[in-house]
Amino acid sequence: MTAGPRRIVCLTEEPTEVLYALGEQHRIVGISGFTVRPPQARREKPKVSAFTSAKIDEILKLEPDFVVGFSDIQADIAAELVRRGVEVWISNHRSVDGIVDYVRRLGALVGVGPRADAYADTLRRGLDAIEAQAAKLPYRPRVYFEEWDEPIITGIRWVAELIRIAGGDDVFPELSAQSLARARILATGDPVIERSPDIILGSWCGKKFRPERVAARPGWDSIPAVRDGELHEIKSPLILQPGPAALTDGVAAIASIIRNWAQSSRRAA
Repeated sequence: MTAGPRRIVCLTEEPTEVLYALGEQHRIVGISGFTVRPPQARREKPKVSAFTSAKIDEILKLEPDFVVGFSDIQADIAAELVRRGVEVWISNHRSVDGIVDYVRRLGALVGVGPRADAYADTLRRGLDAIEAQAAKLPYRPRVYFEEWDEPIITGIRWVAELIRIAGGDDVFPELSAQSLARARILATGDPVIERSPDIILGSWCGKKFRPERVAARPGWDSIPAVRDGELHEIKSPLILQPGPAALTDGVAAIASIIRNWAQSSRRAA
């Protein structure tokens, strides 16, 4: 007999990605409409939620015995499902360590703890390898990460930590500690100018990053990243969800940009 829940609804992408990685996708009966990883999930599973809203009646029709969501932003969805008799787990992790631990906890909750521990160990070894390579770079760039443009929102904690692992230093470490996006809003772009980043990374959730618009902001032409053309997009599915994607493809993309910057002839001259 299968241990743990057998009919799982995932309200965000990261539990879907974890369960597929653990070979437990057969348990998933519904997913978030924002899910892009793994790509087969979109083809195989019904979409029953966004991020701040969900089709409660559609979820109930799936007869889930476990629903997994993320953060206080999904508290109302969770509360309604709990009132309707559904077991719900809302994780609220915001750090790299939290993501690794999330993999372990989710695996334990669905009855595959040892397999989840092995997967989490693999994720951690990958991060350690990237950090070891980054330690050999001749320079550490100052990095500004932008999560949204209007208003300007700076990067969250796990992003700042991944930038450090990849060999850079986030220019707004004090803001990255704020879990809510509204606490990371900049009233103007002046603080970015003042902190003079060498690299600008953009990941505008749900829309394409436009480096030419960023470069055209008043006064930003004095920023080293703008002057040197170091404005890069990190696709939001790779970095803005606190799951395996950020710890693999997301950090790898950041590390590649930082490595190219550090090794360029302009810095070596």
